Amino acid sequence: MKIVILSRNAKLYSTRRLVEAAQARGHEMVVLDHLKCDLIIEAGQPAIMYKGALVTGIDAVIPRIGASVTFYGTAVVRQFEMMKVKSAVGSQAIVRSRDKLRTMQNLSRAGLGMPKTAFTNYSKDSKQLINQVGGAPVVIKLLEGTQGLGVVLAETSKAAESVIEAFHNLKARIIVQEFISESKGADIRAFIVNGEVVGAMKRQGRDGEFRSNLHRGGIGTLIKLSRAEKAAALLAAKTLDLAVAGVDMLQSKRGPLILEVNSSPGLEGIEKATNLDIASKIIQYTEALVQKKKAKQKQRE
Repeated sequence: MKIVILSRNAKLYSTRRLVEAAQARGHEMVVLDHLKCDLIIEAGQPAIMYKGALVTGIDAVIPRIGASVTFYGTAVVRQFEMMKVKSAVGSQAIVRSRDKLRTMQNLSRAGLGMPKTAFTNYSKDSKQLINQVGGAPVVIKLLEGTQGLGVVLAETSKAAESVIEAFHNLKARIIVQEFISESKGADIRAFIVNGEVVGAMKRQGRDGEFRSNLHRGGIGTLIKLSRAEKAAALLAAKTLDLAVAGVDMLQSKRGPLILEVNSSPGLEGIEKATNLDIASKIIQYTEALVQKKKAKQKQRE
């Protein structure tokens, strides 16, 4: 098979591991920077140009689309889909998962536990917003934030009001969430591939740091999920139609609470914490997608 990985940097750990895993299984790998792809839109003949040449003969694509380039990145994935190329993660699923508010609404509709969350259209009544999630301390998040950036813990109501006012004055969209004190600066990342939890780790933030993101200095360790945690992670990925996903959860007195569902989860932290070959699981799933497509084509013939 000829597989494209959409990635801004071929040297990134996740990209390298996917290339290695696919080549070990005999596949031809091509890494394309999605921001350098030109989309040719024509009735019945969608095409992609890369550095002046047509991209042809591709069996599957594995998107590694960063949050800051979601718009163009998903347009490239959509173009591949229009060219009848199978994608390990669908373009619409990426778009859904990148909208934190929409994600929370969908997860809530599915009956999944999550920290109580409030959203407002630049309301000046910050006190009521804080009270709606149980009062201070509260966590305030930018809707567009990633890797722990744009996330603030406000210890008091006064501090929370100041942060909310500052974000609103910048016309920044935010959500306000209940602070789960019993999680003690830790969360769980469950890695999902094709409806299966293929690895899970507990991420613990540094001393004095409530954010557990590895990019913020957190440490990942192997963890065995409880039945409830596994079920919650699988339902969250299914709800957003993500075949490949990283589901972040908090352990709480009322069970697992979903924080976020990531459509381009990094491989470095999870593979090092679990000592598992997650990249090969993604390649095997991609193979299955193409085989299923070919089987359907034969049936039609």
